[in-house]
Amino acid sequence: MQITDSIADMLTRIRNANSAKHDSVDVPASNIKKSIAQILLDEGYIKSFQIIEDGKQGVIRIALKYRPGKGKTQVITGLRRVSKPGLRIYTDVENMPKVMKGLGIAILSTSKGIMTDRQARKENVGGEVLAFIW
Repeated sequence: MQITDSIADMLTRIRNANSAKHDSVDVPASNIKKSIAQILLDEGYIKSFQIIEDGKQGVIRIALKYRPGKGKTQVITGLRRVSKPGLRIYTDVENMPKVMKGLGIAILSTSKGIMTDRQARKENVGGEVLAFIW
């Protein structure tokens, strides 16, 4: 089966595993997905991730994070794919979106690599808005 939007597939897998309260989720590896997983780790949305070589493209195993206390309360409350293959969404520094009035993050693909909206403002670059996470 051919997947046309691999980033949306990754976000959907994370969202579904999070809703089902799984400890980890496996996603087919690519460089852009590794960058997104690194951002999720740096921002504190996931516990960890590791790349597992399987002789083909590899797999990223993402360990999901939950809040301590009774039951498993999700750290990631929402994920949304913004720019799709059929409709690309670009932004400049002045019109950079704020997710949940600054509580969430926007992941952007810029000329300087994959980064959060905060980093893009600091670097003074715009780019394609890949996803919102809150």
